[in-house]
Amino acid sequence: MCEVYSIATQKGGCSKTTSSVNLGIGLARQGYRVLMIDSDPQGSLSSCLGVKEPDSLEITLATVMGNEMNEEPYDASTLGIIHHEEGVDFMPCNIELSGMELSLISTWSREMMLSRYIEKVRKYYDYIIIDCMSSLSLMTVNVFAAADKVIIPVQAAYLPVKGLEQLLKTIKMVRTRLNPRLEIAGILITMFDRRTRLAKDTVSILQERYGDMLHIYESVIPYSVKAAEESEKGVSIYKHAPRCAVAEAYRNLTEEVLRYEG
Repeated sequence: MCEVYSIATQKGGCSKTTSSVNLGIGLARQGYRVLMIDSDPQGSLSSCLGVKEPDSLEITLATVMGNEMNEEPYDASTLGIIHHEEGVDFMPCNIELSGMELSLISTWSREMMLSRYIEKVRKYYDYIIIDCMSSLSLMTVNVFAAADKVIIPVQAAYLPVKGLEQLLKTIKMVRTRLNPRLEIAGILITMFDRRTRLAKDTVSILQERYGDMLHIYESVIPYSVKAAEESEKGVSIYKHAPRCAVAEAYRNLTEEVLRYEG
């Protein structure tokens, strides 16, 4: 059975897209069939996977969601899907999704358009990883309505932790009203700088406040310039800098996600 993971955070700069890329490709390296979906109009995931100008793409997530909204037939197994050299497929996104989101407001079952697309493609994959935009928008609600699990990257700093509560409320609302199977897979601590007292204190706050109610991944993603460089190369950290600490951390995360599932 296919598992659908959303990678979501309310604040940018928490390595959300980097974590999406490296978890998805990490699962592909383990032999699983993986589809990654970019649901951010900025096209960050698309750029990280080598699309130089996402806004120039003619077929994107907005296209297939438009087909769902207008009930137009299409081949979901191929339309818009790009194959990446590291063994994953991905559905790109660009600024057109912003216009699509405005159209969704007046659409019947507007929160379920992405779910309809997911149901068409999930039989072809073992995992679908959805990279969310960094805001609690109608599109983010669509992602949560389509997902089985949410991974929440949290930067080891005070403000991202403070904003976590609103995201948890939104997930709870979607679970109650739209998607009862949705669960929080865990909190992923990112951009951890072991040299600073703030980072260590932040981890302690997370453990104290949420450790009894939510899974907090043992794999902690360290701060590294290498992780920032990979997005410019269009490849994962495994290919850009396979021996660095960040690559090892994401390898551990991939194994932990698989282990925690079982």
